[in-house]
Amino acid sequence: ATIGIDFLSKTMYLEDRTVRLQLWDTAGQERFRSLIPSYIRDSTVAVVVYDITNLNSFQQTSKWIDDVRTERGSDVIIMLVGNKTDLADKRQITIEEGEQRAKELSVMFIETSAKTGYNVKQV
Repeated sequence: ATIGIDFLSKTMYLEDRTVRLQLWDTAGQERFRSLIPSYIRDSTVAVVVYDITNLNSFQQTSKWIDDVRTERGSDVIIMLVGNKTDLADKRQITIEEGEQRAKELSVMFIETSAKTGYNVKQV
């Protein structure tokens, strides 16, 4: 679990271009919401991740996506990611609920497991 803010920067080479990937993980903590504008000012993609075993984290996704849109408008691609599929027996949010939320908010959707690596590269 993330405490505070985690940051990772990585340069990737995709086909004919170089992409700088900067990941800011706030663990959804409310006290970091005010920092979002400075994190995403130049972003072209935002990934909003929730824990499929934690209903509250899912309920917060609309707010986080609204924050991204307020700052970047339609200039950013947003992906909603349901993480921790390896804990399926503790699941509180169905894949259908995740898909429905993504459809309502007009964002992309995928489920992953950071622990096992399931679907991580697809993100």
